[in-house]
Amino acid sequence: MSDHITTAKIPADAVRASVEKQRDRIKQDLTELVSFNSVHGDPSTKADTQAAKEWVKNALQAADFAVDEHVTDDGSVTLIGNRAGSPDAPTVLLYSHYDVVPAGDPSLWTTDPFALSERNGRWYGRGTADCKGNLVMHLATLRTVQELGGTQLNLKAVIEGSEEQGGEGLERLIRTQPDLFQADIIFIADTGNVAAGTPTLTITLRGTVQATVTVDTLRAPVHSGGFGGPAPDAVAALVRLLDTLRDEHGRTTIDNVDFSATWEGEPYPPEIFRTDAGVLDGVDLMGGPDDTPADLAWARPAISIIGFTSTPVDQAVNAVPARAAAKLNLRVPPGMKASDLADALTAHLKAHVPWGAHLTVDIEEMNDPFRANTDGPAFAALADALSAAYFDAPTVFSGTGGSIPLTTLLAESFPSAELMLFGVEEPLSTIHSPDESVSPDEIISIAIAEALFLLNYT
Repeated sequence: MSDHITTAKIPADAVRASVEKQRDRIKQDLTELVSFNSVHGDPSTKADTQAAKEWVKNALQAADFAVDEHVTDDGSVTLIGNRAGSPDAPTVLLYSHYDVVPAGDPSLWTTDPFALSERNGRWYGRGTADCKGNLVMHLATLRTVQELGGTQLNLKAVIEGSEEQGGEGLERLIRTQPDLFQADIIFIADTGNVAAGTPTLTITLRGTVQATVTVDTLRAPVHSGGFGGPAPDAVAALVRLLDTLRDEHGRTTIDNVDFSATWEGEPYPPEIFRTDAGVLDGVDLMGGPDDTPADLAWARPAISIIGFTSTPVDQAVNAVPARAAAKLNLRVPPGMKASDLADALTAHLKAHVPWGAHLTVDIEEMNDPFRANTDGPAFAALADALSAAYFDAPTVFSGTGGSIPLTTLLAESFPSAELMLFGVEEPLSTIHSPDESVSPDEIISIAIAEALFLLNYT
């Protein structure tokens, strides 16, 4: 157990009782927050985004934070709240975000995505896990801390409004006004456990490269009866080009890039990965006999074709396509730089484009990966608190394939700070998808852990 925390000071049972009795309040908070369709940058959701911001501001003020609004360069509002403790005590920054991804087609949801519903012990709605569930977890934590005597730690809350759109506004705010974010310990509540009930600290995040690849072969589409055969088909050219990015086992491959890294942390058993990812019966996982899901998901680059443009099937005519385009999402593992992989990807595509087709590669976004420093006292103390919150289950250390660019920037801006990633999300939450959900037990347990830390860390 860390020398900086003793759960005997404020025991886990007392903290658990305080958080547990808030279950109805937590559900009500989440019901209200989920009702806001707070997608940043969409004119149709501007009023909901503003309402969500006001809700969060009021909640932080009710928790005795002095709150300032900062309109960022991307038009979003970041809320920064401060609550003073002892002048000599460390400062802990609590992060979350109030924006969400679009809900998409409502018919794909079992119930209204903006009306919290409960089924089989889980709460459903857009943002229940990512990230409004984490936000209400922070609020439950703060109420428990106050009830059990308060903390000497200085607290800072940073709640942003455009994380799902890249968070560029907050990033520029950090670069231009770093003093606003100065902290000794940073809690990023925007990930979660490897499985419900398994306390987890995320120690690596992959970076990302977004690229649009366009192939042109003709001045305009031509009749397939008169020209099909010798006329170069742009769709066929692009399909052949994209196929060079995978080997015979389905593994991502890019010329002159090393794909031999292996994951040394908590394993991700294939049968659990299949269930979590919803892989259909009879469909193989990518990788050869010596590869593991954790290797491919957390330790190596991976490309997904997240968009493809040609003639829609319902608009097809008998013509040879002149142009085709694909959006590629390239995930960058720790130990590699996004810019290096972007260059390698571009060179690979240029080297393999077939038939002399005209190729355009537009790199639209790059974020470097993150690896946590796991040697600090706060990291050990939070691991202890998580274990205590889950009835002494050992805390595991995991990677995640997702990207949170903010983490890398904060680590670079405050190199002496300890930064921890955790939260209420877990595989059954299916964030960003229809029927997103959260387990209320996860909100309760993570709040217990965070409260134990804030009450007992010195």
